[in-house]
Amino acid sequence: MRAIQKSPRVIAREQTRPPGSLPGKAPKVTPKFSALAEDEPDAGLGLALGPLPGYLGYPLRRAQIAVFEDFMLAAGSVGLRPGQFSTLVVIGANPGSKQTDVASALGIQGTNFVAMINQLEERGLVERRVFDRRTYALHLTDDGRKLMEAGVALQEAQEASYEEILGPGGRQILLGLLARLTAGLDARKAGRR
Repeated sequence: MRAIQKSPRVIAREQTRPPGSLPGKAPKVTPKFSALAEDEPDAGLGLALGPLPGYLGYPLRRAQIAVFEDFMLAAGSVGLRPGQFSTLVVIGANPGSKQTDVASALGIQGTNFVAMINQLEERGLVERRVFDRRTYALHLTDDGRKLMEAGVALQEAQEASYEEILGPGGRQILLGLLARLTAGLDARKAGRR
């Protein structure tokens, strides 16, 4: 696995308050990037990342990849990938839900979700039952429920390790911030429609 480049330091510079601005409002902060002396280009590719580490999308994606890789290392013994695990959990919590509703709840495109359900069905973990003429309802088999429970136990251990990494309360703070970001962006998206 290649080394991750150290992030450039973000220095917050408080700008002077413009005349006539309201007291009590937070001052505008403009990030200014400065390379640290110890920063080196990415060892694997020899590329500098510029301001990317200071933008939310880049570290979120890197964190997602790291968390998924961590899960796959732990869940390799039970043969679960993160998307499969999430699917089993949602089906287990909502037996008989329509296939399209589960895909939507997980944010998985329909064609990708059908392929995953096919794999889970071939493994004997999920079964599709006719809901109406065009729709299937999803249920876990006994083996699917056992595998989901094993996955939940593994994930609980992983979550405890993230608490150690993030420090006391850090995991809850991060979850809260991510939920706030998602809700805000969803509201903004809905406002554009």
